[in-house]
Amino acid sequence: MVKIGIIGGSGLDDPDILTDQQETEVATIYGSPSSAVLTGKINGVDVEMIARHGRRHELSPSRINYRGNIQAFKDRGVTHILATTACGSLRAEIGRGDFVILDQFIDFTRRRSVSFFDSFNDGARHTAMPEPFDPELRRILYDTSIRLGYATHERGTVITIEGPRFSTRAESNMFRIWGADVINMSVAPEAILANEAGIPYGVIAMSTDYDCWKEDEPPVSWDEILEVFHLNADRVKTLIMEAIPGI
Repeated sequence: MVKIGIIGGSGLDDPDILTDQQETEVATIYGSPSSAVLTGKINGVDVEMIARHGRRHELSPSRINYRGNIQAFKDRGVTHILATTACGSLRAEIGRGDFVILDQFIDFTRRRSVSFFDSFNDGARHTAMPEPFDPELRRILYDTSIRLGYATHERGTVITIEGPRFSTRAESNMFRIWGADVINMSVAPEAILANEAGIPYGVIAMSTDYDCWKEDEPPVSWDEILEVFHLNADRVKTLIMEAIPGI
């Protein structure tokens, strides 16, 4: 039976998309997830939701319990994970409000627990990850978004930085040279852990700004990100609700 886990990013974790809501406090062997787990249904499909940064956005990207979030979904029988995230565009063709259905990541974090396999006491574990985002989930998200008429990029490489600060201009230009298309502070740990847990994982990334590489644009600010959120959050919710029945 399909059970969808949703990890809602900043401003994109609205519990009102669920019907028959219930809230459950959860504990895992890695500690509690970022928030209580909301259970309910979307278009008749069982769904569980975690707010990545907490319900009050109290957790910085470096303080999120990524292992606890993914383990909570695994313990509760989640079969697929959909995540939402804001991101900065590193390409002129990816405009504000555009969606990117990510297909690759570069992990540039430094301080996080990014594996379930810290110990090899039970044998070495090296998880292959050439395609870290599930191709079928990506197809469903992209096709649904195009059907809804949203500006959507079929693929993109995200670089996940430690944060919570934004990039310097030198870093932003370096990431572009490396081949990154968008930048954020959360996706890589989730993608790694979801793959280690064996749960298909797909992401809707919303471009909110141009980081700071584009010198004819003002550098990114939190207020700007929130403004683009508020203008586009309903589209993200609609995309999720329309995509889930196809999974």
